[in-house]
Amino acid sequence: MLAINGGKPVRDTFLSYGKQSIDDDDIESVVQVLKSPFLTQGPVIEDFEEAIANYVGSSYAVCFSNGTAALHAAYFAAGIQEGDEVITTPITFVATSNAALYQGATPVFADIDESTYNLSVSKVKEKLTKKTKAIVSVDYTGQPVDYDPFSDLAKKHQLVYISDGAHSLGATYKGKKVGIQADMTMFSFHPVKPITAGEGGVIVTNHPLFRDRLRLFRSHGISKGNIKPDQGDWFYEMHELGMNYRMTDIQAALGLSQLKKIESFIKKRQQIASLYNEAFKEMEGLIIPSQLRNTTSGWHLYVIRLDLSKFKVNRKVIFDSLRAENIGVHVHYIPVYKHPYYQQMGLNSSCIHAEHLYNEMITLPLYPDMNKQDVKDVIKAVNKVLKEYLQ
Repeated sequence: MLAINGGKPVRDTFLSYGKQSIDDDDIESVVQVLKSPFLTQGPVIEDFEEAIANYVGSSYAVCFSNGTAALHAAYFAAGIQEGDEVITTPITFVATSNAALYQGATPVFADIDESTYNLSVSKVKEKLTKKTKAIVSVDYTGQPVDYDPFSDLAKKHQLVYISDGAHSLGATYKGKKVGIQADMTMFSFHPVKPITAGEGGVIVTNHPLFRDRLRLFRSHGISKGNIKPDQGDWFYEMHELGMNYRMTDIQAALGLSQLKKIESFIKKRQQIASLYNEAFKEMEGLIIPSQLRNTTSGWHLYVIRLDLSKFKVNRKVIFDSLRAENIGVHVHYIPVYKHPYYQQMGLNSSCIHAEHLYNEMITLPLYPDMNKQDVKDVIKAVNKVLKEYLQ
């Protein structure tokens, strides 16, 4: 009997869909900063930035207090302003498009690819106008988009190409780490992301102009130091209307320690995803994620898709039933233009593939600290619930 109907759940304790993996080395790194003279604006920030840039192969990395702040800074650095349009995907967290609104620009939503669930380059082409300033793709679930066609399209139309790689630090595209394919790429350090800094974000880029504007924006638009010969080291000037989006050394210390473990984290995520793929590939009514050729996913999320025509109940009943089994399933994401704020602004859209995906998807637990029994419990619960509800 299903737990939702009074039966015994598969697990006695709740298994979250995602969770940070913290060890004693991480804790010691933070403690060292707490004992140091600098809790913020100190040397550990630059150490972390250098380590991130080296890891992905970019020339520069600029850290921020969180991923949303990093995106906002990237849009600023790109020169996005009122009257501009930014084309992006509706299957993302609202921060991706909100950052365009912060700059006074208009988000334009293009539909997704039916196979990868990432932004479709052909659908982006349909949305291009004279007002288009930037294309912003999202590596949904950790799977890289097909970067080359997006990059070619941006260059052809003289657009800035920004990648929201919140899910994809550690993923690869054509044998190279994600982070060098777009003009600017954002990675997030939220607790459930590939590595964590508690909160935090970073923009990686190969362009010195973007680097300089990112640094300026994150600290009130202020330039400091020896910028006028007749003034002392205390002198500073505000050149732009920036924000206080600085990362602390406490965050950077945790991120730096976490980065040393990212390859083991990604390997564990890939192993869990492989176990899920093997268990679910022949299951009636369930579609497993596809993998884009010449890429390796970071597997931030594992999203199953339900063929609802095969079931006698809707997605909500299946979702609630899995939760009752103590499996912390989730849904990522509600199409952004469906949110009331966007509706009230008149930014409604019609992305058929995105809406179909939203109605049919469920996110399963996946994070490095899951043990073999956790994975078995997820597989058992999915089998138990779906078989009960098949037509």
